[in-house]
Amino acid sequence: MLRWAAVALWGILTACSPTARIAGTANDIRSEAKALMVLGSTTEQPEVVARAERIDALAATIHEDLPGTADRTPAWMSTLKWWGIAVAVAGVAFVLWQSGAFTAVRIAIGWLPRRKVAAAELAVDTLDESRPEGDRELVTLLRADPEFDAAFKRAKGRRKTQA
Repeated sequence: MLRWAAVALWGILTACSPTARIAGTANDIRSEAKALMVLGSTTEQPEVVARAERIDALAATIHEDLPGTADRTPAWMSTLKWWGIAVAVAGVAFVLWQSGAFTAVRIAIGWLPRRKVAAAELAVDTLDESRPEGDRELVTLLRADPEFDAAFKRAKGRRKTQA
């Protein structure tokens, strides 16, 4: 199955290259011309041999001129390439985000969200006996985060059902 997928991919990629198609067709023409030369020689038809040699020479000039040509990438292929790059970048960003690598980079460069800095300062103040801030203020600040608030409500509901 994998072999067929590789063959199909190769076919698609070479089908998009006009120079590769031209080279392949020129090779086929030369093969047919050689077959005509053999046939003309065996049947003793000099005109067939002469014309087959002319066809072979013309196909050979195609091979000589081919290096001076350049493929043009079709617009759809260019668009497909850029979409592929965008999807790959988004996938890498998603993996880095979910793995916590972006958080590590943010911490390393010292860029912390204001809400997290405020929560950390309140937590430090809560632990300081000389400060009036208490646990309720810390919980209120933490509940300002929608995810924490949803988890808090769920935990509170579980405690009520356990009691």
